[in-house]
Amino acid sequence: MNKVYKNAKEAIFDIEDNATLMLGGFGLCGIPENLITALVEKGPKGLTCISNNAGVDDFGIGLMLQQKQVRKMISSYVGENKEFERQLLSGELEVELIPQGTLAERCRATGAGIPAFYTPAGVGTEVADGKETRVFDGKTYLLEHAFDSDFALVKAWKGDRYGNLIFKDTARNFNPMMAMAGKITIAEVEELVPLGELNPNDVHVAGIFVHRIFQGSDYEKRIEQRTVRSKN
Repeated sequence: MNKVYKNAKEAIFDIEDNATLMLGGFGLCGIPENLITALVEKGPKGLTCISNNAGVDDFGIGLMLQQKQVRKMISSYVGENKEFERQLLSGELEVELIPQGTLAERCRATGAGIPAFYTPAGVGTEVADGKETRVFDGKTYLLEHAFDSDFALVKAWKGDRYGNLIFKDTARNFNPMMAMAGKITIAEVEELVPLGELNPNDVHVAGIFVHRIFQGSDYEKRIEQRTVRSKN
């Protein structure tokens, strides 16, 4: 039951080339910074990354793109990364763009053990190409499949050694559903607390879904787009 690892480097010891990874976060909020840094240092190649976005050029998954570690990105929003754009246009990177709600539901379905589901999102667009459709009550739906991911890398605010997790504010985003979906889920937390300190009513992800946990450090907590008013 003790799932605690010393650091990110130890926690990702078995992530090898061609693995499929889920990475939590929304924009730059709640991303597993320490785990991404460890992956860059370790250097596995040919990765398939499932994430709402692809980071920015010098932060988040953008660091992995710089090192040519990512073979395929499965994402919803990718508009903040010039290196991503370059690799996509040059044919170096395979990309599957998914409506954000569909991305979330494919993650949730994986954790719930649901192999596929129907959704109206994407009907009549390129998203529907090659997909099965079915009509319910006169409305067309696409068949979407749950993900098959080897690892889920998530970042939480607090956790205990059993792997129970609490997320803070917007950092909750995709993290809980991805934590429930990985064959092996690795969680980094800002604060690793003793057993019994977390109120069960506040826990967002139960420890049964988490296989490894460690306390991270040196979080930058960047702001992706800063908008301010002029002094006038």
